[in-house]
Amino acid sequence: MNSSSEAVAGRQARPVRRGYVLGGIILTLALSAMDSTIVATAIPSIVRDLGGFSLFPWVFSVYLLVQSATIPLYGKLSDLYGRKPVLLVGSAIFLLGSVLSGLSWNMVALIVFRGIQGIGAGAVQPVATTVVGDLYTLEERGRIQGYVSSVWGISAIFGPAVGGFLVEYASWHWIFFINLPIGAAALAMVGTFLHEAVEPKRHRIDYAGAILLTASMGLIIFGLLQGGVSWAWMSWPSAAIFAGGIGLFWAFLAVERRAAEPVMPLWVYRYRFLSFANLASLVVGALMIGLTSFLPTFAQAELGASPVVAGFALAAMSVGWPLASAVSGVVYLRIGFRQSALLASLVTVAASLWFLRFSAGSSPVAVTAASFLMGVGLGLLSTSLLVGVQSVVSWNRRGVATGANMFTRMLGSTVGVAVFGSLVNAELKRWFAAPPPAVAPFLPRSLNAATLVLGGQLPPIDPRALDYVRQGLYRGIHEVFWGLLAASVLGIVLELGMPRRADPLPDDSSERGF
Repeated sequence: MNSSSEAVAGRQARPVRRGYVLGGIILTLALSAMDSTIVATAIPSIVRDLGGFSLFPWVFSVYLLVQSATIPLYGKLSDLYGRKPVLLVGSAIFLLGSVLSGLSWNMVALIVFRGIQGIGAGAVQPVATTVVGDLYTLEERGRIQGYVSSVWGISAIFGPAVGGFLVEYASWHWIFFINLPIGAAALAMVGTFLHEAVEPKRHRIDYAGAILLTASMGLIIFGLLQGGVSWAWMSWPSAAIFAGGIGLFWAFLAVERRAAEPVMPLWVYRYRFLSFANLASLVVGALMIGLTSFLPTFAQAELGASPVVAGFALAAMSVGWPLASAVSGVVYLRIGFRQSALLASLVTVAASLWFLRFSAGSSPVAVTAASFLMGVGLGLLSTSLLVGVQSVVSWNRRGVATGANMFTRMLGSTVGVAVFGSLVNAELKRWFAAPPPAVAPFLPRSLNAATLVLGGQLPPIDPRALDYVRQGLYRGIHEVFWGLLAASVLGIVLELGMPRRADPLPDDSSERGF
């Protein structure tokens, strides 16, 4: 951490107060971390109460879309006006969306209010992580990031349990209302103990850049989320949406080159260490979403594990992640950020190869161990990249740099959902297109037949057809495991492009252009 950022951090919080601020940050992150797991648990009850089964995927999609698109804007605003006001406003918007979501009267209203939640969530993770970078030294950040990462592991374990309890003994409305006491405590702790020394001056907000970036990323993410689901990839809706998104993005680049204070300065991608570290974060997002989306299905459909056991298999990744984050400081201080990232990617390659060896007769214990190993690799990789990015920029640029890193990681998750889902659907489609004659009369024609092996509420079918469906699902998820290996290897290639030394970026670097 350079001298200017150390001075700011010193004025922000004395050692005792840093603990209170960190507690508030952890509570703030818990709001976002637990949201997806709790909502996923309550979806059946929500659909039963509100109707609109065909619309319920938008409960997740709109939240992800808006959150992704607003992350860079919040990162820039936190550099201009300070972390505290941006984090407080973002958290307040998230809580407002939570209250409105709990009061929803139909599925359309819930989708709109989840969008409001997403607007607030876009500030929570990047700005909260930036505060950690401000308050703690380079030597401390690995350990502190381990504490912060543990929020996601705890949420993965307790989120579904809390959601199930509230749905069964109270009402699904309370999965949103429960955010209020947690959020109030977080706002009180951050508002009371986080103090910043931000130089007061007038700023020229890059409204045009913010609108163009949000619109372009919104269209592209929307196309990735809905392509192959609501319409075919090779269709005019996909072509129009992606063309519009790319066109708006080119307009955004043109605006950023001329803006006095651009919302996403292009120097973030000009500096070699930052550009390759951010690209490598795409891999982190893709690996995380690939395992999160398909490991429980594999455990239940192929290994015959119960939902609880499948949940623990996935939770092992969330346990390995914070453990590796906590010790990452020792690693990157000894061998450097680039070598730490390469070591982490080798671990994810090993975990991916282990997943490729699994079959229907594999042990759930072995799958859980492989999940833990992947979590170790991701924890070391994500922390090395994030702390590396934060270490090369000054305080007044750390929000933008952190926001860019978080943005690319989330973009990697979004792209990963689309790519891995397409791999599974394409393999299932091929598998169901030419079944053996003895199986064909009993085989449902829809890809939704895969739910038969998960206990779906479809008419029972011949055991031979059920086994054929299970084989097709295994082949599809096996394609995902190959995708995890490919992403891990891509991470190594990108990390080799990083410089061996992460030298600080000069403070007088141009804010505009490349």
